[in-house]
Amino acid sequence: MRAVLTRVTEAAVTVDGKVVGAIDCPETGGILALVGVGREDSDAAWETMARKIAELRILEGEVSVTDAHAPVLLVSQFTLMGKTAKGRRPSWSDAAPGPEAEPIINKIADELRNRGIKVETGQFGAMMKVSSVNDGPFTVLVECA
Repeated sequence: MRAVLTRVTEAAVTVDGKVVGAIDCPETGGILALVGVGREDSDAAWETMARKIAELRILEGEVSVTDAHAPVLLVSQFTLMGKTAKGRRPSWSDAAPGPEAEPIINKIADELRNRGIKVETGQFGAMMKVSSVNDGPFTVLVECA
């Protein structure tokens, strides 16, 4: 499982011209979490990813989402699992198929909400337009096996 976590002051996901998820957090900042689920991820990888999203101290002042009571926009992104070492066309063979990945993304969202975090999401499997105003910019790659 891989995630790109970007510190933002606002972010939104639009599907077919309609906003399906958005955060606006100029005071606290927030996190845009693009998450890719892998075929070979352990059963506990989603729990580790949810913990990392909630607890990594990557917001302004080295505080976490939990510390700042900051929101998260969680977006499934299978392309993060792409392999690009050979050739000119990425291979998506390491990405979990949709029916396996969707429940895992939902588990991450539910765990974050159980921690009291405001979570907005994209729309699984849809062609999404993701916009963000990056804060810093500050972006980290998180990998959980």
